[in-house]
Amino acid sequence: MRRAAVAIAAGAMAVSLAACGSAKESGDNADSTGSAKKGDDIKVGLLLPENATARYEKFDRPLIEKKVKELTGGKGEVVYANAKQDASTQNQQVDTMVTNKVDVLIVDAVDSKAIAGSVKKAKDANIPVVAYDRLAEGPIDAYTSFDNVTVGKTQGEALLKALGSKAKDGQIVMMNGSSTDPNAAQFKKGAHSVLDGKVNIGREYDTKEWKPENANANMEGAISALGKDKIIGVYSANDGMAGGIITALKAAGIADIPVTGQDAELSGVQRIVTGEQYMSVYKPYPQEADVAAEMAVALAQGKSLDSIAKDKVDSPTTKAIPSVLVPVVSLTKDNINDTVIKDGIYTVSEICTGKYKAACDKIGLK
Repeated sequence: MRRAAVAIAAGAMAVSLAACGSAKESGDNADSTGSAKKGDDIKVGLLLPENATARYEKFDRPLIEKKVKELTGGKGEVVYANAKQDASTQNQQVDTMVTNKVDVLIVDAVDSKAIAGSVKKAKDANIPVVAYDRLAEGPIDAYTSFDNVTVGKTQGEALLKALGSKAKDGQIVMMNGSSTDPNAAQFKKGAHSVLDGKVNIGREYDTKEWKPENANANMEGAISALGKDKIIGVYSANDGMAGGIITALKAAGIADIPVTGQDAELSGVQRIVTGEQYMSVYKPYPQEADVAAEMAVALAQGKSLDSIAKDKVDSPTTKAIPSVLVPVVSLTKDNINDTVIKDGIYTVSEICTGKYKAACDKIGLK
């Protein structure tokens, strides 16, 4: 699936489509590109973290597979595994990929710390590793994701806008992501940078495994502790958790308060249409996936990342990792037409099924 990126900086777009350069990587990652050059007949290991969130199977996997084929004239192979939110399973999957001698790995870590030993095993086997979407620890060779602190800021700013002059009339609940996910800490940091001092945070949770049912239970606890008449809004780090939160709010008779989200999942977009959810963060998956594929193919072929990755980031274990960070867009009912529909992520008919049709008509989705 391909679509135009929305509000993407020209420089970021340029690097995502850049050609690969010379045969030797420089700097801290100089020895990461393999012992010999390879042609297009390469094997790319792709390890994604879970399949409960719609994006991984619907967007990330097929987009990466498509781009690898495109970059290798159809000769490159993607070997895929999904950890289903189990860090031990993912470590075993890396071991299997190493045993099967893939040429490069793209890893979206379930647990950024737990994966470090497996990343080192790959490195010791001369297999470079691209950290995808989450900055895994260990000797990573390249990294691409979204600007995660900006994601949190975008969510916080949207929540403040929705609350308006009532921002301090009650308390908000903050439902952060999993403590094992470094992205969650960055989302939280960005949100706090906007919200602190401007709202009263009544309860805050790090939600185990990002699971909607855990967010639902946490929200029930917050309602019990704070009282349903005191809660004026909810910061939810993603759409899946927003669904669990909104179920708890409905069960308690709480309506018409803003709830944030992330990932522009179909169910999240539909809740935005009806007004149950205020916003989501729309992330250009095709650009992120393309960059990951470009990095992986370049590393497998022993080429430089200089023309692809203009930035560097540090992880807790590795410095100056070549990186591309992709910008994001705040999605509300006001710009559904100009984002997910315009860019071909969803059609109007997919969003505006039976029970959503009247709400769609009301906001002009036809």
